[in-house]
Amino acid sequence: MLTACVTINVYFPAAEAREAAEEFVEKVIGDDAAMPEPAPDAQGGQSAALPGASMPVSVASMLARVDRVDWWALAGVGSAQAQGQPDITIKTPAIQAIQARMASRFDSQLRAGFDAGALGFAADGTIVVRDASKLPLKDRVAINQAVADDNRDRKAVYREVAVANGHPEWESQIRDVFARQWIASARKGWWYQSGGSWRQK
Repeated sequence: MLTACVTINVYFPAAEAREAAEEFVEKVIGDDAAMPEPAPDAQGGQSAALPGASMPVSVASMLARVDRVDWWALAGVGSAQAQGQPDITIKTPAIQAIQARMASRFDSQLRAGFDAGALGFAADGTIVVRDASKLPLKDRVAINQAVADDNRDRKAVYREVAVANGHPEWESQIRDVFARQWIASARKGWWYQSGGSWRQK
């Protein structure tokens, strides 16, 4: 009876989620003049590189790989990996529509606010008006509206990515990965939250 058992290992593919987040964020921010830094891991440090690896691997990603060890097979029980993993897709019409809106908004309204130091990336994956005095008075209402619209799209895309990949329960993990990537992709001089305080790239 034991040999007839099959288990399905479902894990959150952190490394693949990070790659998808980087692709999404860079298309929104655009301006390839500056290369993003590696996304920090959950402890706030930079991703670690494994020997011989061409890309950085975070602690979360390494733990995810540990989860893939087939412990049941070691005990003589058959197992099967869940299908549809480890890829994280961001190529659905809903996600791409949100991405296009965000990219247009960033170029037309938000980039100048980041360059001026008025806006910053919050630790929860949203945008915050951190210093309204750096915005021209005539633009403040419009920028506040743009920030609110962008934050709605951000929350929507984290949900859509989780749903599109068949795991709505991953929404908070997707948000955390994207939050780190917005900060990692921030250009020189832009502000971001870390440890409850504001820091400048």
